[in-house]
Amino acid sequence: MGQAPTSAAIADARHRRLRVCRSSVAAGLRTVTLRRTTTFWEVLEPSDQDALRRAAIHTSLPADEQFLAQGEETDHLVVLLNGWVKVVAQSHAGYRALLALRGPGELLGEQAGLERRRRSASLHTATSVELLHLPARRFHAIAHGNVRVAGALQQTLSQRLREADLQRTGITEPVPTRLAALLLDLAERCGYSEPDGTGRRIALPLSQDDLAGLILSSRRTVSRVLEQWRGQGWIVTGRQSLLIRSVDQLKAQAFGD
Repeated sequence: MGQAPTSAAIADARHRRLRVCRSSVAAGLRTVTLRRTTTFWEVLEPSDQDALRRAAIHTSLPADEQFLAQGEETDHLVVLLNGWVKVVAQSHAGYRALLALRGPGELLGEQAGLERRRRSASLHTATSVELLHLPARRFHAIAHGNVRVAGALQQTLSQRLREADLQRTGITEPVPTRLAALLLDLAERCGYSEPDGTGRRIALPLSQDDLAGLILSSRRTVSRVLEQWRGQGWIVTGRQSLLIRSVDQLKAQAFGD
């Protein structure tokens, strides 16, 4: 019979498992940040897009406007053609949290619209937007007879599940790791390089409360981390604005590079 493992051996095994788990989470964060998949709209052929346009109501909205309300009973989906939208949830106690950001080409409200149940979150425009409002009945009819539309819907639903899984596993990571990965993701998705070469600016008006909601942290903790990074010269912040001056430092923070 072999000897029972010592407490030191057990602790070492736990430490190795924790390293593997953290490496897996970091790999997942890296995949989301550096290998963004195509959107619902991008998967479709022009003929598919035309069919959806004909079945939809085309709407343009300014920034900072709510167009779907949490708790609302609706039976339609939304395709975001241009602009950015915030997915926001509010608790019974009045706490408001930004759950996600959706950009051009994404399908919105797909679960509540298809299942005809109450909305679990509100949608607010972060920028001016162009939208297609699609009645669920018409969308069902098109998807039933069009394999590409059905496949694009399935891809969207799978992406949402992966996002939820990554968020659950990522919560074990320190706040600086999660925040760095988020900023890199935002810089890739909706950022642009400054003309003078000083860094990459995130082109969305996001508050510290917004950033905290996206990584499931507190505003105080996020503020403390941002202050530290400002002092180190990694970022420059203003009112709802953020410029990344050292992408490499944030990558090292997020992925251990």
